[in-house]
Amino acid sequence: MAHRTPLRRVSRGSLAAISRSGNFPEAPHGLGFMGPALESLADEAEALHANLEGLNALAASLETFNESFSSYLFIQKVNVFCVEWFQAPVDESYELAEQRANARKAAAALEALRRAQAPPTSTAQSSNVEAERTMLGDATFALSEVQDTPAATRLGGKPKKKVKAKMTPKERKERGMILERVCSVLPLEFRGGDPTLRRQVEHVIESLMDAEGPLKITDMIRADINQAKVNKCLIPLVGRKVVRKVSNSGGVTYVWQGLP
Repeated sequence: MAHRTPLRRVSRGSLAAISRSGNFPEAPHGLGFMGPALESLADEAEALHANLEGLNALAASLETFNESFSSYLFIQKVNVFCVEWFQAPVDESYELAEQRANARKAAAALEALRRAQAPPTSTAQSSNVEAERTMLGDATFALSEVQDTPAATRLGGKPKKKVKAKMTPKERKERGMILERVCSVLPLEFRGGDPTLRRQVEHVIESLMDAEGPLKITDMIRADINQAKVNKCLIPLVGRKVVRKVSNSGGVTYVWQGLP
């Protein structure tokens, strides 16, 4: 026996039978009832097409906006790397530079006034001074050639410190290049931000370069550089491994190593 599925009430007769029935005399014949439905479907399809076109236009607008906005963000990022320098001078830097320039001008004017007020020296005195300088230079050169002898070590307990020979212009130029290279790796304050501190660190570097062995902090002290300032200059030099710090029973000493 074939399986029979119960049908709904509207499906028990054909559409033609319903259209010919007398219950609905105004019902359309055949497929005429589909006309209004197809017209509504066409209207809705047209509205859907218009909405899809609007979505396409919106997507194109968003794509254009995204490209433009991403270009703007990229330009802002490039501007940050090209303009914003953390070590750039500020208004206070220009004021300090102007004050220092005025101080130098005042010092130069005061020195010129002192020279103008000083009594003129005679030609004979100038000749004597020049002769004394020549003799002192010859003596310095002669002392620089003398080597420490064991006898001098036994008599004095310590070898005599050699007098530094006068450098030639070529040696002074090379020394200046070395100082500039070393100072370029130090913090900003040692690179010219403070001229006094720059001279002090150059003195410490030259003292270590001219020494034949380790030096203590007290060996690098002079009239305008006390122990605290020497220690301040040694800290960045040791940090950059330009100078080696040696601790032993005799105390702390420093040895020049140079740039790696």
